Amino acid sequence: MLQSEDKGFDIVPRVFGTGEVDHILAVLPARDARRARAGSRHLLSTPVINSLASDPRLLEIAASFLGQHAVPFRATLFDKSDARNWLVVWHQDTALPIRHTRDVPGWGPWSVKAGIAYAHAPTVALSQVVALRIHLDDSNAANGPLRVLPGTHRLGVLTDVAIRQLAMQMAPVDCLVGRGGILAMKPLLIHASSKSTSRVPRRVIHVEYASCFELGSGLELAVA
Repeated sequence: MLQSEDKGFDIVPRVFGTGEVDHILAVLPARDARRARAGSRHLLSTPVINSLASDPRLLEIAASFLGQHAVPFRATLFDKSDARNWLVVWHQDTALPIRHTRDVPGWGPWSVKAGIAYAHAPTVALSQVVALRIHLDDSNAANGPLRVLPGTHRLGVLTDVAIRQLAMQMAPVDCLVGRGGILAMKPLLIHASSKSTSRVPRRVIHVEYASCFELGSGLELAVA
């Protein structure tokens, strides 16, 4: 059983073998219209990503975090290297893709990304979500690994000021994950990453799962 309730994250090593990772990299689209500086978003319709997201091993890990059935709804490729390098400040992931906009208390503000509506969600909805980060390269201390503040997912949706204060008070944990391993994390876990100082790339497929598509109040997750 994963330690999601205490920490809000866990590392599962060697879920995928070398041959499986090589195959994913070989068939992964190198460039597409959805690519931004940090990678590509809205990839769940890509055959290799869709198949990966539905792998029984990933579904089992996601379900152990959610405590019930898990369904994938969004996938993103992060591609950090010496050529595409960036840092991410401390934050929570609070925006969810929604099929239809609807004025519901506690949701918003709304935005549109690549034709898909997004809303910042309340704690009750985000508690039904977990992200699995499939590492296609070794994530080490030098190539900008994800850093987390353990247990902060229990604090609900926080203001930017509150997040900065916690980041100054708490000791962060670097999530060092080997190739083929998985980092599972709750979206409200405060996290960040530094720029890479290495020539070793850090490619990660970030797949998000929910316990169901229906979020209540007439809102439904969009597949992205």
